Amino acid sequence: MAAGARSGRRPGTSDTRDQILSAAREEFARAGYDAATVRAVAASAGVDTALVHYYFGTKEKLFLAVMDAPFDPRQYVDSVLQGPRDRIAERLLRTALDLWDSPAGTAAVAVLRSSMAHDRSAALLREFLLKRALQPIAESMEPDPELARWRANLVATQLMGLASMRYLLAIEPLASASHERIIDMIAPNLQRYLTGDLCR
Repeated sequence: MAAGARSGRRPGTSDTRDQILSAAREEFARAGYDAATVRAVAASAGVDTALVHYYFGTKEKLFLAVMDAPFDPRQYVDSVLQGPRDRIAERLLRTALDLWDSPAGTAAVAVLRSSMAHDRSAALLREFLLKRALQPIAESMEPDPELARWRANLVATQLMGLASMRYLLAIEPLASASHERIIDMIAPNLQRYLTGDLCR
């Protein structure tokens, strides 16, 4: 070994950030957000955990970077939860439609399209949607953890189905329907998923 050469983990280089992102993408897709650790990501990337924190700060920020998210849905959770319990589905649906039809929504639809084609992308999107938005909302409505997971999953089927039909397949009349029309027709079903009886 040449004089002065060092063994062990490599220091940060111009491509270290991308290597960390690649390792994190694999780890989040494999283990899920809760079970994934910065230590495991660092080990996979061949760097120290300090370097992961240097580039991304926290596991949460690393996850958002992996998703290349145009917005963080968690920042809208509080506003969805504020207001009457029996109108939460309307607020959730209106927030989703406003975001999807905003400039950032174009990138969000691209993430959805990618998830349809790749298993790893689908796993990441599931974690992103459920952990960042729907599960916190469902848990605020439902004290039973198992039922809360069911509620979040059922809401996800409705929202992802709507997004796919309206933005990816552009099926009419849904694709050109107004927000109010969509809310009137879909919110009652979402409301049942969030607060209604799931066992009937």
